[in-house]
Amino acid sequence: MPTFSESLKSGRFVVTAELNPPKGTDLGVLFKHAEALNGMVDAFNLTDSAGANMTMAPISAAHLMLDRGFETILQVTGRDRNRIALEGELLAASALGINNVLCMSGDPPGRGDHPDAVGVFDLRAETLLDAVTAMNSGTDMYGNELKGTPTLFPGAVANPGADDLDTELARMEEKVKRGAAFFQTQAVYDAATFEKFMESARGFGVPVLAGMIVLKSGRMARFLDGNLPGVSVPDGIIAEMDDARNRAETGVGITARLIRETRDMCDGTHIMAIGWESRIPAILESAGLD
Repeated sequence: MPTFSESLKSGRFVVTAELNPPKGTDLGVLFKHAEALNGMVDAFNLTDSAGANMTMAPISAAHLMLDRGFETILQVTGRDRNRIALEGELLAASALGINNVLCMSGDPPGRGDHPDAVGVFDLRAETLLDAVTAMNSGTDMYGNELKGTPTLFPGAVANPGADDLDTELARMEEKVKRGAAFFQTQAVYDAATFEKFMESARGFGVPVLAGMIVLKSGRMARFLDGNLPGVSVPDGIIAEMDDARNRAETGVGITARLIRETRDMCDGTHIMAIGWESRIPAILESAGLD
């Protein structure tokens, strides 16, 4: 299987999918989803306690996925660990053969299932990228020499629907300067908005994968529209989900349609099925990517 960086360099449309490590030690469901998507997905993101809800640390899941022949992207957030722990984790990931890392700030702990947890945020996405860049050059963040140099492939996130698009693009440019080699975006529900974003984002010269959160209901669509920063779900899509006789088929169809509409604008798609991973093959088939 080609590495994720090789897939991006190939020039073909790349597919990634998000998998959540379990809240426990049983990885059976995660492996089942990965096996079902074998050959359809170029790399799997392993989330870092997504939504600030505690789950197994993704480094273990990513390592065991690699042992099974799957290409992985390790999500690393600055929410829970200081720079010493984060740098140590990046070295550990490299030693385990995990080279793809997605650098993120992370969701505030108050939103998750441990609301009394104290957020660290010693490093945010940009400074986490600084750490990766330094380590790839053979030192830690303070210039201390490493014994053995990692070859990490760092990425970051971007939000095409941000209220202040100029600021979002400036932050994206800053992430590129600090070493981001690819981007996965927040969920896209309007191709025209995404196209406007990409008109500027293309100029940064790094691959962009359009994010897709699969809708399960009109209620979910309204929740995302009202609560997820930078995500706007058009009224027509909300109505489509409300009127659906089969919500799964409709959610699959909407996601596939959005992938088709944005395919020529970007370098790939990143699918966040959030419990509906079994629907991803149907999405890819309907989008013409099977």
